[in-house]
Amino acid sequence: MKNLKAGGLYFLLVFVAGFVLGPIRILWAVPRFGTRMAELLETPIMFVVILVAARWVVRRFALPPGLTSRLGMGCVALGLVLAAEFTLVLWLQGLSIREYLATRDPVSGTVYYLMLGVFAVVPLFVGRR
Repeated sequence: MKNLKAGGLYFLLVFVAGFVLGPIRILWAVPRFGTRMAELLETPIMFVVILVAARWVVRRFALPPGLTSRLGMGCVALGLVLAAEFTLVLWLQGLSIREYLATRDPVSGTVYYLMLGVFAVVPLFVGRR
């Protein structure tokens, strides 16, 4: 149960940060730099958010450094991100999953998918001494 709560909080923290950064990217960065560059510029910011959120949640819930608890937290959070993206985002944009994947930029889309993997595994590596 602790992993579910930790994963939910981890998801929420990172999702809220992405929700705040999204309009900034769309309204300010995309017109100036283009979609690809705007998404790539957002990536390091989200990476820092992921690191800080994972570290804080791991400490807050005192998760042991074992594979099961930490990866469990990351997988719960990843599942929630994918569920949110494939429901909210696709519904708001009026796209199917296939259309959404086809419209992603090949470079920034690949980086985004890699970041999803990073998002899931970062809890394994934070808070270790």
